[in-house]
Amino acid sequence: MRSTYYNYSKEGHTMIVILRPNHTQQQLDELRAWLEAQNISIHHSAGAHTTLLGLIGDTAAVDAERIEALPFVESVKRVQEPYKKANRKFHPEDTIVDVAGVPVGGGNFTVMAGPCSVESREQLCEVAAAVKAAGAQILRGGAFKPRTSPYAFQGMRESGIELLLEAKKQTGLPIVTEIMDISHLDAFADVDCIQVGARNMQNFELLKELGRCDKPVLLKRGLSSTIQEWLMSAEYIMAGGNEDVILCERGIRTFETATRNTLDISAVPVVKELSHLPVIVDPSHATGVARYVKPLAVAAAAVGAHGVMIEVHGNPVKALCDGPQSLTPAQFREVMQAIVSLLDTPSPPAGGAPYSRVGYADPSRGSREGKG
Repeated sequence: MRSTYYNYSKEGHTMIVILRPNHTQQQLDELRAWLEAQNISIHHSAGAHTTLLGLIGDTAAVDAERIEALPFVESVKRVQEPYKKANRKFHPEDTIVDVAGVPVGGGNFTVMAGPCSVESREQLCEVAAAVKAAGAQILRGGAFKPRTSPYAFQGMRESGIELLLEAKKQTGLPIVTEIMDISHLDAFADVDCIQVGARNMQNFELLKELGRCDKPVLLKRGLSSTIQEWLMSAEYIMAGGNEDVILCERGIRTFETATRNTLDISAVPVVKELSHLPVIVDPSHATGVARYVKPLAVAAAAVGAHGVMIEVHGNPVKALCDGPQSLTPAQFREVMQAIVSLLDTPSPPAGGAPYSRVGYADPSRGSREGKG
C-alpha cells in the first residue's frame, strides 16, 4: 500500500477536473503528465457516467482556465472541504467495502452482531451460531476492551482473537474486532475488519498505521466529535493508501442522561451527502439500554444507513461488559425481522439462510472498483 501523506494545510488549494465522456486515453495521459510535472498528486475516479481527476496539493499556480478550455474537459471546480479522498465530490458513486466477501455499502444492508466482549469459547460460539441463524453477515466481538475503570474487565486480548477466529471457522462469518494500540497490530493479521473505537478516533498515529494496512477499517465516531472531524479521521486512513473505510455512528455525548449517549440519526443522511464511504449505526452503544436497540436499528434502516452493529449475549445479566445494552438471541431475531419487514424482503427459509436484501448488492449502485 502507498504510504504518502498529503499536505492539506492550504485549504481551497484542491481542484476537481470533470472530463467529458468522449475523452481518449492519450488526452488523459497528457493532462496527467502536465499536472504531475507541477508536483500535483492526482486521484483518478472513473465511474459509470463520470470521470474525475482530483488534484491534490498546492494548486494555486495551476491555470484552471487553461484546463477548462481543453475540448475534453467539461468543468473545473475548487474543493473547500479539508477532507479530499473521503469527499463525495471526488468520488460521486458509493463505495462498497468488501469484508471477506461480505459487501458493506451501496445497495447493501449489512448486519454485524455478537457479544460486546469475548468471554469464553462456549459463550462466543453459541452467540455466533445464533446471530448467523438470524441473518447476521459479520461477527463482532471485543478481544481488547477500552474501559473507563482500570478495574473493569479489559478483555481476553490475543486469546480473544483466537476464539473469534475459531468462531469464524465454525460459522463462516467474517470477524470485526477493536484495536487499541499500534503495538497490537500483529495480533490482527487474520482479522477481517479492524475496528477503531470512539476513544481512538483521533489517535492519528494509529490511523496512519492502519492507512498502510490492506484490510478494511471500521471507524467509529468520537464521543464529542463533529462530522467533519470524523471524516478527517477517515481521511488519515485513506491518505495512507487504505480506502476501505466504513464509518459507524455510535452516539455522541450530550447533556441528556436518559440514555448512555445520544444517537445522532441525522448524521447518516448528512454523511451520505458529504462522503461516498458506507455508514452504519451502532444502536447498542448509542443508548446503553437493550429495549431501545430495536426501534433505533429500524430507524437506522429507514434513514438509509448501510447497516447496523448490534451487541448480542446469551445471558446479558451475567455479561462481563455492557450487559444492560446487549440483546438475547431471541431479541436479536425480533430486530432482524423488523428490519427485513421494513426493507420489504422475505423471511429466510428454515435453516437460517441469509436475507435476500440484507447483504444484497444492487448493481445500479457504485463500488470501489470505480475508484481508479
